Amino acid sequence: MKNFRFLTLALAILLTLALFAPASALEPDIPHAKAAIVVDGDYDQVLYEYNARQRMYPASVTKIMTSLVVLEAIDNGELALDTPVTASSQAVVLPEGSSTAGILAGEILTVEQLLYCDLVPSANEACNILAEAVAGGSNAFVERMNAKAAQLGMEGTHFTNPHGLHHPEHYTTAYDVYLMSKAAMEYDIFRTIVSTPVYQLPATNLSQPRTLHTTNALLSNWYVTGYTYSKSIGIKTGTTEEAGRCLASAAQDESGRTFYCVVLGSEFAEDEAGNYVRYSFFESKRLLEWAFHNFHRITLLSQDTENVIRELPVTLSDDANHVLAQPAGSIEATMPSNYDPAKAQLDYDLPKSVEAPIAAGDVLGSVSLLYEGVHYGTLDMVAVDDVARSDFLYVVQQIQHYWSLWWVKTLVILSIVLTLSLVLYITLLRPRRGRRYSYSGAGSRTRTKHYRGRRR
Repeated sequence: MKNFRFLTLALAILLTLALFAPASALEPDIPHAKAAIVVDGDYDQVLYEYNARQRMYPASVTKIMTSLVVLEAIDNGELALDTPVTASSQAVVLPEGSSTAGILAGEILTVEQLLYCDLVPSANEACNILAEAVAGGSNAFVERMNAKAAQLGMEGTHFTNPHGLHHPEHYTTAYDVYLMSKAAMEYDIFRTIVSTPVYQLPATNLSQPRTLHTTNALLSNWYVTGYTYSKSIGIKTGTTEEAGRCLASAAQDESGRTFYCVVLGSEFAEDEAGNYVRYSFFESKRLLEWAFHNFHRITLLSQDTENVIRELPVTLSDDANHVLAQPAGSIEATMPSNYDPAKAQLDYDLPKSVEAPIAAGDVLGSVSLLYEGVHYGTLDMVAVDDVARSDFLYVVQQIQHYWSLWWVKTLVILSIVLTLSLVLYITLLRPRRGRRYSYSGAGSRTRTKHYRGRRR
């Protein structure tokens, strides 16, 4: 009986531990969303994706691209952050239910203030005003948005307006949202704005000072409580009936690693316990923390990797009959914590032998690393030492090489045949020609004349 109780207790302990054991780093739970992606932004390495290349409606996440086009216009000298802009009566007219900062027709704000209105409270009229300031109107501005999307490689994206209000031809993908988010986060002013929980908009010609709060619950409890995330550094929310609840987010840990997460098409719904959950924030926080907890940057391949150095036979040398080849550089990647180096596959592309002379550092071939079917990179395999060439062996090799060529053999045979033919002609077949001569005296030659004539 005691043994049975002991076994029961042990089994209970094991089951309890199993409940707290981390899930496989490569298989997080499917998110409550239509699409999601998690990326190591420092190295553009996708860590997880779910329908990330499928077209979705982005809602106000669009404003990331709006801001990016404005910042690019600033880079081009078309305007500046402190450029004053007057809101037109057309720009501030919005459909019912639009998010707004309460900007009035004729109100003057700077480009920087409009960017804060665009990104912090997600003001639609701020986008219209910026579009007019940069391109004279929304249509021309949207052309710039689509051109920038094409430049960034956002193949699944098309914009029809600068604010993200629903249009059937206004769409993107989770992966494309990452691309434009990463590009926008390269601007310091953008990073500052999207990580701002509260912004004090100064008084203008038509308004008293205003306090603007972020719609991103990962940064602040003002919009909704219970979702703040200490590592969060932005970026942008978006919500329409057609798009659902969307969030492009970024987070940075104490070591400076930056991960991005994009969640599209999530909802505000009950969980299994009957609690209502804003899944755009819940899933973004969960996926980002999953990435930080389960992934780390490691060196997958270098000259120090075990059993990576190869020995290659060497020809044309009296000094050595082989040379060592090792990888040049290294392959690094953000890998799950359960990465097993023993499962890494090394594919070599090396010759059967190498001819001297060889200098240390000469490229002799290459090596590629694959892990679980994913190709992580290729490195050159270079010579470790110098190997000198033997001049005698080189000459012998050249003779052997040229003698193996058919046209060289043909020329040699023809030369031999012609030479023998010439010798035979000179010694045996050339006709002899002679002349008759008579000699009188030693060494003198005379011709005998015969004369017949009358004697007197």
